[in-house]
Amino acid sequence: MYSKRTVHVFDCFSCAIHRMAPICEHCRVQIIGQGVEVEGHWFCGAHCARAEGKTGVVDRV
Repeated sequence: MYSKRTVHVFDCFSCAIHRMAPICEHCRVQIIGQGVEVEGHWFCGAHCARAEGKTGVVDRV
């Protein structure tokens, strides 16, 4: 059966980040590693999620 997965090949990690990392919907930074997803929206941390009016979001470290 044919798979619809997309395959990406990068020369370096920074190129992969530039292309693939989600972007915080509040501060617009690229999210590398931990991020917070709330109701289908991505944020770099709980602070940015709360700044956008999302409630009940807590960073875990």
